[in-house]
Amino acid sequence: MQIGEVAARTELSLRTIRHYEETGLVIPSARSQGGFRLYTEADVARLMVIRRMKPLGFTLDEMRDLLDVTDRLDSDEELTADERATLLKRVRGYEQGAAEQVEKLRTQLTRAEEFAATLRERLARDQAATT
Repeated sequence: MQIGEVAARTELSLRTIRHYEETGLVIPSARSQGGFRLYTEADVARLMVIRRMKPLGFTLDEMRDLLDVTDRLDSDEELTADERATLLKRVRGYEQGAAEQVEKLRTQLTRAEEFAATLRERLARDQAATT
């Protein structure tokens, strides 16, 4: 699929997808005869991983590292038990980091909802007083 379809499916801008290509995070699997970038479902899946990591504060280097780790785990490459354990430990570290960020976001959301409720109550009190 071409970059426009990928952008629509991932809800990422064309500029963002090109930036991720420039940084080496996601390289289009092919180019058309006209030179257009062509992406596969695997490329879209990589972009979705990146899209999910970004709001959790992961850096581009961390995104690259996790993608490299999962690529190795998913490849046909023979891994020793120690290599597999090391890779899985790295994935576990990212999972723990994600869980910590999710908890922080939950706290922020709760505070934001409380603030919005306070404002609604204030507006309701003022509206009741003027009617």
